[in-house]
Amino acid sequence: MGVLTPTHLEDLDVTDATFACPDLTTFCRVNELGLVVVGQRLEPRRAVLACRVVEPDQWCRRCGCEGVVRDTVVRRLAHEPLGWRPTVLEVTIRRYRCTGCGHVWRQDTTKAAEPRARLSRRALRWALEGLVMQHLTVARIAESLDVSWNTANDAVLAEGKRVLISNPHRFDGVSVIGVDEHVWRHTRKGDKYVTVIIDLTPVRDGTGPARLLDMVEGRSKQVFANWLDQQSKAWRDGVQIVAMDGFTGFKTAAAEKLPDAVEVMDPFHVVQLAGDALDRCRQRVQHETLGHRGRSGDPLYGARRTLHTGTALLTEKQKTRLDAVFADEDHAAVEITWRVYQDIVTAYRDPTPKPAAHY
Repeated sequence: MGVLTPTHLEDLDVTDATFACPDLTTFCRVNELGLVVVGQRLEPRRAVLACRVVEPDQWCRRCGCEGVVRDTVVRRLAHEPLGWRPTVLEVTIRRYRCTGCGHVWRQDTTKAAEPRARLSRRALRWALEGLVMQHLTVARIAESLDVSWNTANDAVLAEGKRVLISNPHRFDGVSVIGVDEHVWRHTRKGDKYVTVIIDLTPVRDGTGPARLLDMVEGRSKQVFANWLDQQSKAWRDGVQIVAMDGFTGFKTAAAEKLPDAVEVMDPFHVVQLAGDALDRCRQRVQHETLGHRGRSGDPLYGARRTLHTGTALLTEKQKTRLDAVFADEDHAAVEITWRVYQDIVTAYRDPTPKPAAHY
C-alpha cells in the first residue's frame, strides 16, 4: 500500500475549492430562519444551539411608537438533526413595551417557525423530504427531531398540505391523467378505499415519472365526478387522455365531465385482463380434457405459472415444459390464448409506440 506524501497532496487540486470562514449559523442553516447562533451545548441525547433573532422589532403594532426592551423569553424549536443527535434551537426573544400606549409584544419569529409551532421551518422541510423521498416513518422522524409522534405527524401533514396540496401550480400542464382505487385502510371501520388521481403527462412525454395529483376518500363514479367538478373548466378542457382500470364508474364519470378526452385502459389492467382470460381458457380446457379441476401432475396445472412468464424470461426447463403442453392438440386453444397474452406483454414493453402497434 502506498503512502500519501506531501507531493501527492499537491496533486489533489484542493486549491481550486473556495472556503469561507467557519460559521455555525450558516452550517446549521439557521440564517435562513432569521436567526444567528450565539452559543452551543452538547448533551448526551441532543445538541442545543442558543440563538437570537437578527432583525429588531421595536416599533409598536398599534400606535407605531418606538418600544423599549422589557424582558426576554426563550422559545424552544426542534431543528433538522445534525449527525445522529437531535438539534434543538433555544431562541431568545425580546419583549418590548410601547412608550406611547403601553402595548407589549414579542419579536417576530414567523420566519423561523409558525406561531405556537414546536418545529422550525428547516425541521419541517427535513421531515417532509425524509417522509416522501427517503421513505422514513413518522416514528423515525419523531425520534430524530426529539418530539412526540403526534407532534411530528401533525406538523408533517400541515406542511405537506401547505407545500404540496395547496400549491396552486401543481395542476399546471396536465394533459394525461390516470385514475385508480387503492386500499387505504385495512379495517372494517369507515371506507377503506380511496380514489387516486395521478399525472401521466411526464410519462407520455418521456420527461419524468408520474406525479400524484390527489387522493379522494371512496371509490365510485360520483367521487371521481365530484373531483373533476372541483377543477376549472380550462383545466378539464386541457385533459386529452384518461387512463383507468375496467371500473365502469370511472369511465362514465370521465365521459360526462371530460367529453373531449379519450378513455383508455392502463397497461397493468390490460395485461391483468389478458392473464385472467388465459387462466379461464386453461381451466376450461383442463376440465374438458380431464373432467376435473387441475391437480398435481396434470400438464396444464403444472404449467399455470410458466404460462404467465414472459418469453424473454423463460428458462430452458420452462420452455421444455411449454413445448410438451402445446404438443397436445387438445391444448391448441391454450396455446393461441398464450400467444395473444405474450404479444400484449411484448407490445407494452416496446419503448417505441409505432412498432408496438403492430403486435
